[in-house]
Amino acid sequence: MHKIEDLKIWHKAIALAKSVYLIADGLPSEERFGLISQIKRCAVSIPSNIAEGAGRNSQKEFTHFLSIANGSAYELQTQLILIIELQLIPEEKIKPVLEKVSEIQKMSYGFQKSIKESQY
Repeated sequence: MHKIEDLKIWHKAIALAKSVYLIADGLPSEERFGLISQIKRCAVSIPSNIAEGAGRNSQKEFTHFLSIANGSAYELQTQLILIIELQLIPEEKIKPVLEKVSEIQKMSYGFQKSIKESQY
Protein backbone atom coordinates (compact mmCIF):
# COMPACT_ATOMS: atom_id res chain seq x y z
CA MET A 1 0.00 0.00 0.00
CA HIS A 2 1.28 3.45 -0.95
CA LYS A 3 0.51 6.78 0.63
CA ILE A 4 -0.92 8.94 -2.19
CA GLU A 5 0.42 12.15 -0.68
CA ASP A 6 3.93 10.77 -1.30
CA LEU A 7 3.28 9.94 -4.97
CA LYS A 8 4.58 12.57 -7.38
CA ILE A 9 2.42 11.15 -10.18
CA TRP A 10 -0.73 11.61 -8.07
CA HIS A 11 0.11 15.28 -7.38
CA LYS A 12 0.74 15.88 -11.08
CA ALA A 13 -2.56 14.17 -11.94
CA ILE A 14 -4.41 16.42 -9.48
CA ALA A 15 -2.80 19.49 -11.10
CA LEU A 16 -3.81 18.16 -14.52
CA ALA A 17 -7.42 17.74 -13.42
CA LYS A 18 -7.48 21.33 -12.17
CA SER A 19 -6.11 22.53 -15.53
CA VAL A 20 -8.76 20.56 -17.40
CA TYR A 21 -11.54 22.08 -15.30
CA LEU A 22 -10.24 25.54 -16.24
CA ILE A 23 -10.23 24.59 -19.91
CA ALA A 24 -13.76 23.21 -19.60
CA ASP A 25 -14.90 26.64 -18.40
CA GLY A 26 -13.77 28.07 -21.75
CA LEU A 27 -15.74 25.62 -23.89
CA PRO A 28 -19.08 26.59 -25.42
CA SER A 29 -22.07 25.81 -23.20
CA GLU A 30 -23.58 23.53 -25.86
CA GLU A 31 -20.67 21.16 -25.15
CA ARG A 32 -21.81 20.76 -21.53
CA PHE A 33 -23.04 17.20 -22.13
CA GLY A 34 -20.40 16.39 -24.71
CA LEU A 35 -16.75 17.34 -24.50
CA ILE A 36 -17.01 19.18 -21.19
CA SER A 37 -18.43 16.14 -19.45
CA GLN A 38 -15.95 13.80 -21.16
CA ILE A 39 -12.78 15.74 -20.42
CA LYS A 40 -13.77 16.29 -16.81
CA ARG A 41 -14.50 12.59 -16.30
CA CYS A 42 -11.19 11.56 -17.88
CA ALA A 43 -9.24 14.14 -15.89
CA VAL A 44 -10.77 13.03 -12.59
CA SER A 45 -10.30 9.37 -13.48
CA ILE A 46 -6.53 9.69 -13.68
CA PRO A 47 -5.73 10.67 -10.06
CA SER A 48 -8.69 8.61 -8.82
CA ASN A 49 -7.34 5.40 -10.33
CA ILE A 50 -3.84 6.16 -9.10
CA ALA A 51 -5.28 6.61 -5.61
CA GLU A 52 -7.40 3.46 -5.82
CA GLY A 53 -4.41 1.42 -6.96
CA ALA A 54 -2.25 2.87 -4.20
CA GLY A 55 -4.80 1.71 -1.65
CA ARG A 56 -4.92 -1.86 -2.91
CA ASN A 57 -3.22 -4.77 -1.20
CA SER A 58 -0.84 -5.82 -3.95
CA GLN A 59 1.61 -4.32 -6.38
CA LYS A 60 -0.12 -6.23 -9.18
CA GLU A 61 -3.39 -4.43 -8.42
CA PHE A 62 -1.58 -1.11 -8.23
CA THR A 63 -0.07 -1.73 -11.66
CA HIS A 64 -3.54 -2.56 -12.99
CA PHE A 65 -4.99 0.74 -11.75
CA LEU A 66 -2.00 2.69 -13.11
CA SER A 67 -2.82 1.09 -16.45
CA ILE A 68 -6.44 2.25 -16.19
CA ALA A 69 -5.23 5.77 -15.31
CA ASN A 70 -3.00 5.68 -18.36
CA GLY A 71 -5.94 4.71 -20.55
CA SER A 72 -7.84 7.72 -19.23
CA ALA A 73 -4.82 9.91 -19.98
CA TYR A 74 -4.82 8.75 -23.61
CA GLU A 75 -8.55 9.34 -23.83
CA LEU A 76 -8.09 12.86 -22.44
CA GLN A 77 -5.23 13.51 -24.86
CA THR A 78 -7.50 12.58 -27.78
CA GLN A 79 -10.30 14.84 -26.58
CA LEU A 80 -7.94 17.80 -26.08
CA ILE A 81 -6.60 17.33 -29.60
CA LEU A 82 -10.19 17.28 -30.84
CA ILE A 83 -10.83 20.59 -29.06
CA ILE A 84 -7.87 22.06 -30.97
CA GLU A 85 -9.01 20.54 -34.28
CA LEU A 86 -12.53 21.92 -33.82
CA GLN A 87 -10.98 25.29 -32.94
CA LEU A 88 -13.02 25.51 -29.74
CA ILE A 89 -10.04 26.78 -27.74
CA PRO A 90 -6.74 28.11 -29.16
CA GLU A 91 -3.94 25.56 -29.39
CA GLU A 92 -1.59 27.66 -27.24
CA LYS A 93 -3.99 27.25 -24.30
CA ILE A 94 -4.30 23.48 -24.76
CA LYS A 95 -0.65 22.67 -25.49
CA PRO A 96 0.62 23.05 -21.88
CA VAL A 97 -2.14 20.71 -20.70
CA LEU A 98 -1.23 18.18 -23.39
CA GLU A 99 2.35 18.35 -22.11
CA LYS A 100 1.11 17.53 -18.59
CA VAL A 101 -0.84 14.57 -19.99
CA SER A 102 2.25 13.30 -21.80
CA GLU A 103 4.35 13.63 -18.65
CA ILE A 104 1.83 11.61 -16.64
CA GLN A 105 1.69 8.93 -19.35
CA LYS A 106 5.47 8.57 -19.22
CA MET A 107 5.51 8.54 -15.42
CA SER A 108 2.80 5.90 -15.33
CA TYR A 109 4.66 3.60 -17.72
CA GLY A 110 7.88 4.09 -15.77
CA PHE A 111 6.14 3.45 -12.46
CA GLN A 112 4.46 0.29 -13.79
CA LYS A 113 7.79 -0.96 -15.10
CA SER A 114 9.56 -0.34 -11.80
CA ILE A 115 6.79 -2.10 -9.85
CA LYS A 116 6.97 -5.13 -12.15
CA GLU A 117 10.76 -5.27 -11.92
CA SER A 118 10.65 -5.08 -8.12
CA GLN A 119 8.38 -8.13 -8.03
CA TYR A 120 11.07 -10.36 -9.53
